[in-house]
Amino acid sequence: MKRTSTYYSRPQSLGDICNNKTSNNWNRFEQKYLISELQAISIRNYFSSFMELDENNRHTTNHHYLINSYYLDSPDLRLYRESLDGQKNRFKLRLRNYSDSQESGDFFEIKRRINTTIVKSRARVASHQTADILNGSLRPPEDHSQDANTIEQFLLYKANLNARPVIGVQYHRQAFESPINERVRITFDRHLSYCPLGGNDFSKSPEDWQLVELNNSVILEIKYTGYFPAWISRMVRHFNLKAQSVSKYAVCMKQASLLPYHGPHYKYSQE
Repeated sequence: MKRTSTYYSRPQSLGDICNNKTSNNWNRFEQKYLISELQAISIRNYFSSFMELDENNRHTTNHHYLINSYYLDSPDLRLYRESLDGQKNRFKLRLRNYSDSQESGDFFEIKRRINTTIVKSRARVASHQTADILNGSLRPPEDHSQDANTIEQFLLYKANLNARPVIGVQYHRQAFESPINERVRITFDRHLSYCPLGGNDFSKSPEDWQLVELNNSVILEIKYTGYFPAWISRMVRHFNLKAQSVSKYAVCMKQASLLPYHGPHYKYSQE
């Protein structure tokens, strides 16, 4: 997907995103489904002639990789409430890495939903720089690069919301892509877990993570640009899949509210 850059001195509004043609963004559509392990196997067999494991999965022994996401939110949990309320235009602030090793680095990400379109901006930094960037002691260079612009936007949103890290979300991903084009990507996410956060320290041990209880254990995501491919439409009908809103952040925050510790921090009433 094509990415270009520009520089901003304020947080972009959703109107800015829609009208701007020169931002560091990836645009796509997403459909999410909760499915069982048996369905996951059947669906994977169904599209085996169209899709193959992505590069990250091909280099792992068990054909999945770990994703750690650390979400930021305002003191009144505005971003969480917007997700629960199903607002069409909303965004999330998160840090992400792809293993327990610091060698892979961290990504600052802004994930925006504009009606049905997903617009994601991301910038990679060395893991040892993350905490310093978050607390303001290290600023991105004003070199108008894509990464610097994205980090600056992230920090502006953070300051505007007075946001701080609230929860870590972890899962294992098996991802498939088309060998012909980059328009379609299908992922299976398993073992969704969470960990309440109390600051900028993201070093967590395995016992810190709490497994989320889901009715079905696999989150299927179909991501595409342009139009919904005909063969995927047939697949959705064949397996009678029902798209639904599955925000990993919102699901994990709800689970965290049930904990005997940290829980009251995350409770939210829709009344």
